[in-house]
Amino acid sequence: MVAGEVVDTSALISWPLERLFGSLASPRQRNELMNNYPDRLEIIDAIGINWEDPDDESIEKIIQISKKTGDITGLSRTDIEILALAMKNNYTLITDDYRMQNLAEYSEIKWRSVNTDGIREIWEWEVVCIGCKIISKMPNEPTAKKEYLGECVVCGSKLKSRKKK
Repeated sequence: MVAGEVVDTSALISWPLERLFGSLASPRQRNELMNNYPDRLEIIDAIGINWEDPDDESIEKIIQISKKTGDITGLSRTDIEILALAMKNNYTLITDDYRMQNLAEYSEIKWRSVNTDGIREIWEWEVVCIGCKIISKMPNEPTAKKEYLGECVVCGSKLKSRKKK
């Protein structure tokens, strides 16, 4: 039996259709395709992608792990759902997103790249103020805008994520 695959949106957009047959994806991705690539979605719907919502327990596990590694600062809600689907079903994650690969590697989720070489090592991240350089608290949820982490409570400068030293 061949193990299943959870595909990220880049795979849905760029992979040959025969590679997508029978893959698993999140309904949130379907909405993204509907808004940005409606012609591609029409073709994908005809070949048999399995759209599945992840369960709350798997989403919570991924959020907790992503807070621990700091990857939550660069993940969208869609990314969290895709990772949760791969974890829940013990499927291989197909993605070029380095944050998703990092979290998959850390979580022992099998992964494969779409068009890139992929990560070579696991990184951990921290949130730091670009002004006063104080390390800030990791967010509890992915933000609506990837990489927008707010302002420093000490000096008001923008917060950013950086690789832990």
